[in-house]
Amino acid sequence: MSPSTHRPRRYRLFTPFGGGEGESRRCAACLARGIVQGFDLRPNPMDETANSIAVLAVDDHPLFIEGIAAVIGMASDIRLVGTAASGTDALVQYRALRPDVVLMDLRLRDMNGILAIEALQEEFPGSRIIVLTSHTGDRLAHQALASGASAYLLKDNAHKELLDTIRAVHRGRVAIDPMVARDLAYHVSDAVLTERELEVLKIIAEGNSNRAAAEALRIHEETVKGHVKRILAKLGARDRTHAVTLALRRGIIGF
Repeated sequence: MSPSTHRPRRYRLFTPFGGGEGESRRCAACLARGIVQGFDLRPNPMDETANSIAVLAVDDHPLFIEGIAAVIGMASDIRLVGTAASGTDALVQYRALRPDVVLMDLRLRDMNGILAIEALQEEFPGSRIIVLTSHTGDRLAHQALASGASAYLLKDNAHKELLDTIRAVHRGRVAIDPMVARDLAYHVSDAVLTERELEVLKIIAEGNSNRAAAEALRIHEETVKGHVKRILAKLGARDRTHAVTLALRRGIIGF
């Protein structure tokens, strides 16, 4: 088949984002080489897709990578050029491949995705990064966008929104999942916890008492009580347990 008549491969969508029963996992070495579900994703120099949007996927779940490959495989203008399972490997792959768009999970083997985004932006300013995660917390989304991400997409919606989001980000646009955008707008005027208040919140989230928090931080117990009071007010929480629940849900702590 000549290059002018070449048709992009289409991948079977039998393991989209969650896998299919009975399907085997691909080995990590194959994923690293860009071979998923028996298909070679490495670009052919004579392939017309060489001028399409090059994507690097960073996620440590092989089955999810297979789902991404399947979805991207249905588009003639987008190609998956590489994968990485850690933040360190993402930097290595980016240096080698120079992709147009990066898909970034927020939980990686060696660091969280926020740090990986910051590292990519420091070395490659202006790199286009889409956070692809299951975390809906507004504070987590805010941190990701503030660190340099161009989009925040939930994995549950990836099979419907991924391709359009990649195209939008490649064109320089910002895209945020509607549910996350709503929560960001709702909390935009909320008072932000101070570093000390975050320290106190993390300690009480582990089930510690005010006295234990005071000893850990080397401050007076009455000072801790004052911090807890302000934490409850800022989060709109009824009590300590409610404050921890809200903080975990919003991505303020626990990540």
